[in-house]
Amino acid sequence: MKIAVSACLLGENCKYNGGNNFNSELLKRIEKHEILSICPEVEGGLSIPRDCCEISDGKVMSCKGVDVTSSFEKGAKVCLKKVMDFHADLIIVQSRSPSCGVNEIYDGSFSHTKIKGNGIFVQKCIEAGLKVIDIKEYLNYE
Repeated sequence: MKIAVSACLLGENCKYNGGNNFNSELLKRIEKHEILSICPEVEGGLSIPRDCCEISDGKVMSCKGVDVTSSFEKGAKVCLKKVMDFHADLIIVQSRSPSCGVNEIYDGSFSHTKIKGNGIFVQKCIEAGLKVIDIKEYLNYE
């Protein structure tokens, strides 16, 4: 199986705060598969570290009030092309982010309030007919 995975889950320090979301259980479960590591935010030209961002009224805003939607859109397009060229059977992401959130994102108030919704990259993948799941769903999936 070909699986695209959020780079932070593989231990890459690409989160907004410079850290990662490394998950050893995920690594064990995917070790026999062909893997593509992706980070739409880095592909969009955003720095590491960077200001925390959330989606508000259809735009991606930083915690400092800067509209960074174009960077998120650019990164989503680049990663979608990579995933399509890779012919991924599945995409595993870290939820709640404005890029990789699947079914749940933060509400844009920077208060840690979650709402139903998808990140920019995930939405593009879904619209392209790709299967995208959160890491928690995947770990319960197999």
